[in-house]
Amino acid sequence: MNPLTKVKLINELNEREADLGINETVSWHTEYKDSAWIFIGGFPFELSEGDLICVFSQYGEIVNINLVRDKKTGKSKGFCFICYEDQRSTILAVDNFNGIKIKGRTIRVDHVKNYRPPKDNEDMDDVTKHLREEGCAPKAPIAASSSSEEDEQYVVPVKKPKKDKKDKKKKKKKEKRKKSQASSSSPSPHSAVLRLKEEKQDAAYDKYNHKGVPPGQRTRDTERGRERDRDEDKWRNHERDDRKRQVDRRDGYRRQEMDKRQREREWDENRR
Repeated sequence: MNPLTKVKLINELNEREADLGINETVSWHTEYKDSAWIFIGGFPFELSEGDLICVFSQYGEIVNINLVRDKKTGKSKGFCFICYEDQRSTILAVDNFNGIKIKGRTIRVDHVKNYRPPKDNEDMDDVTKHLREEGCAPKAPIAASSSSEEDEQYVVPVKKPKKDKKDKKKKKKKEKRKKSQASSSSPSPHSAVLRLKEEKQDAAYDKYNHKGVPPGQRTRDTERGRERDRDEDKWRNHERDDRKRQVDRRDGYRRQEMDKRQREREWDENRR
């Protein structure tokens, strides 16, 4: 199958799931929940391991990378495999990077269910051997963190010195005096007289007031409102039935697509 058609199929699957609001547990990504590897193909041949790490590390920490090169010339073949530290980063990478263009070339990003690491060769560089054995993730300093944790465990809390009772009593007396002074200085609420202006009644309000409406017109309005509510309920029920039918059709189509994609991947793996 053409790589561009695979790119379109993946994007269509993601769009359908977004429109239907499918839960993560039912999504097609859950089939690859045990693998943190992704496949990237179709990128320019000039890109190196560092360039790919810079681009794809936006959605998670990259632990390992395998850029497939020609054995004789050492040039890139335009596809590679990347392993993330967190498996959830693979979902973000497939959803956001699949179908984008890098230097005018459309790339394909897809999950890898069973990744088989390549066998060690004698002609392999020291750099590639180091990457395949230890990965490219930064190593955190262990000794400094452990020493800091031990120091925190053995820290003894220092007790604060107790204040004298006399000082506390003096502070309470001062606070009471301040409160009494503030209450005496503030004016009483009865002393100040408030004057409120009366609002003039709008003459046009009588037109829209229900008091001026005759009783016959009120009953007509209520009957019309009830008829509208009934029509709205019928229309909503009809819409719900249509949505259920559409969801059933989409689920069936989605299952067919999933089976087709699985057969294609098995065919590709056997072909490799």
